[in-house]
Amino acid sequence: MELLVHGVGGTTPQEMLNDARTERVTGDATAGIYRRAGDTDAEQRPAALREDGEEPVREAYVWCNLTSGDSSRALWLVLLPFMVANLAHWMRPSATGRTRTVRAYGMIMRLVALSLTVLLIAAACEVALDLTAWQCAGTASCAAGKPWLSFMSPEHGGWWSQPGRRLALAAAVPAAIVALLWFLSHRTWSAYESQQPVGRPLEDDDPAGTGRPALCLPGFWYGRRLVARLRAAHTAAGFLTVAAVISWAVSRYDRREGGDPWLDASGWWIHALLVFVGALIVYVVCRRGRSETRTDDALDRATARALPGMGFSVLLLASVHAAWNRPGWTSGGILPGNEVFGVIALAQGVLVVGLAVAARALYQGPPAERSPLRGLAGPAVAMLACALGGVLSGGVAQWIADWLDGGRTPGMGEGAVEGPPVVLSWQASIIPVLLSALLLLALYFVWVTGVRKQRLSRTVPDGYPDERPDEARTGAIAGTIARAGLTDSAPWVVGTVAVVTLVLGGVAVAGAWGTHEVPGKAAEGTTGLIEAGAQTVQALGSWFMGFVFVLLLAWGRRAYRDPSARRTIGILWDVGTFWPRAAHPFAPPCYAERAVPDLTWRMETWTRRTEGRLVISGHSQGSVLAAAAVWQLDRRTRKRVALLTYGCPLERLYGRWFPAYFGPAQLTALHGDVHCWRNLWRLTDPIGGPIRLPDGTGPEVDCGPLKDPLAYGRTPDHPLPAPILGHSEYQADPEFGQERTALLARLGPPRIPAQPGPQGNSGRSSE
Repeated sequence: MELLVHGVGGTTPQEMLNDARTERVTGDATAGIYRRAGDTDAEQRPAALREDGEEPVREAYVWCNLTSGDSSRALWLVLLPFMVANLAHWMRPSATGRTRTVRAYGMIMRLVALSLTVLLIAAACEVALDLTAWQCAGTASCAAGKPWLSFMSPEHGGWWSQPGRRLALAAAVPAAIVALLWFLSHRTWSAYESQQPVGRPLEDDDPAGTGRPALCLPGFWYGRRLVARLRAAHTAAGFLTVAAVISWAVSRYDRREGGDPWLDASGWWIHALLVFVGALIVYVVCRRGRSETRTDDALDRATARALPGMGFSVLLLASVHAAWNRPGWTSGGILPGNEVFGVIALAQGVLVVGLAVAARALYQGPPAERSPLRGLAGPAVAMLACALGGVLSGGVAQWIADWLDGGRTPGMGEGAVEGPPVVLSWQASIIPVLLSALLLLALYFVWVTGVRKQRLSRTVPDGYPDERPDEARTGAIAGTIARAGLTDSAPWVVGTVAVVTLVLGGVAVAGAWGTHEVPGKAAEGTTGLIEAGAQTVQALGSWFMGFVFVLLLAWGRRAYRDPSARRTIGILWDVGTFWPRAAHPFAPPCYAERAVPDLTWRMETWTRRTEGRLVISGHSQGSVLAAAAVWQLDRRTRKRVALLTYGCPLERLYGRWFPAYFGPAQLTALHGDVHCWRNLWRLTDPIGGPIRLPDGTGPEVDCGPLKDPLAYGRTPDHPLPAPILGHSEYQADPEFGQERTALLARLGPPRIPAQPGPQGNSGRSSE
């Protein structure tokens, strides 16, 4: 049998099997295995299938609905910073014998993820509590013409007109966001990540599980305990953030001269509760959680239930305390406590630097010499996650401030609303500078691509010696190869953006705290060039932040209605949600925790029932799923399974960016575990590539580079111009069928099962 696994973007079983009539033999509408209608009873005709030269039975595993199925996937765009932070967790360098440093790396990364949750909820508080309830509702000119705010206006004189009561009411918005994140995390875990892996002990030659690649461990694709504990901690942190914003503003009023001492004392008690629960949250996040050497079904029920309840209780106390009668209290300016955004940015910078120190301590150089940024890929991507969080949080604040204030530039004192905190305006102002740096880098890569294209144009005709050279055809092939090579330059882009973001972020915090003014006002009185430049970058930055937020909403709305747009977003999730949620519980769910057990169960049950030979054939991201599933097989099953990969990013992308899990040592171990492995690749493929192994066995695995296009000009076999396939249609190459046949032959003759049974809708319960 050949078990096909598609790549990013998904496809249909009809396209995979090249047959309009297909039937699902096992699975569900979310992820299932399909066969051609005529092959559903193939196991009942074993004699016919054992004839020499007979094609294998083909099955297609379709998993695209795990990432681009129903319309709710569009909402996952808001969770992009969380997903990127989770990726950074898995990008640590490969290291042996440095358990404490590995734990330190994971702990720091979980703290970075926690800061992103606090940043998101703080942004929601900025919009609901500061801009809306404190500033706009407290100003008659802003509240005028807004019936949904007029009942809170002091001009109305109602019960809700006091600032504390307005804050308590507005706190329902960020609290509802926290509850929604908790619900989505719990619901998606139940739908995607609750699949039990194949129960098996560790390999006999490695009882402790210390010498095997991590993806071989039985509990790697089952992180129930850690996700539940992190979900509780992040939920409590969200509630606590809202409570802190309310409590800080109320306490500033109660501590004034002549304030109510009882209210002041109760405020101090609430602050003490905030500190206590906050310390408990940090302790829970820092604790070691993943147990990969076994399937960890145990849950920390006390933590999972009590911690969110404690956070919500503190929020209720803070809201009741804020709603207490305080005659004469009026709101003005920006809500007290707006320095929190600067504190979060500073804390994130310190954590990323600490993460870089841990990563450099783990980085050992060779044999992981292809690891990007000398082991600093994880910290660089973590910095990008923080930058994305800042853009989204600042974007929503800038956009709402513009909308409430009639489109005036926030912070310039031109309207009724003071605007968001000063640090957000400074952070927005660095966006034009960052985009300018990216533009220069893009121009450099355009030049490099052009130079490489010219150099390749001299060698492309050598691959087609019997063809007459054609300048346009040669240029198209050379340009495709040159552009495909840009994938290997991605570390330059990531590293440059991370460094520039870290430096400019520090400048933004220093400028905000040093001047207490937005850049446009801070530059007043300087030279005309500096003043004009500051006002320009502030206006452009505010516009860019708002534009990104509106674009995100528009893209999400389109994806909600349009399945094709939702599939495009699904490609992003195909790459970003392969890894379990080990750092951020609110990240989009890990589809591999459903797909890998599916594939493993299928290979285990089919080979055990039929004693037949199986080739698992993976394209692109499907090759990564196939390799992960093969790693989970026991030794007996692996002897009956061959691995065929094409357009495979195992070494080119995963081996470089995730060296601790797909590095040279791990891929060498995979080659040793699966003796029958072949990999097809092309020079024109921007994603797939060869498998470079340090022991020199790469040529045993690799078949390529394949000729692309198959014909240079018009030939009797190709009367029309052959397309440049790049990353697609590997099965159309003649080498594909030859390699599959050779793999089946290397597996040896099929065994005669003692009692063959019907295949039908087999599942795990049948074994």
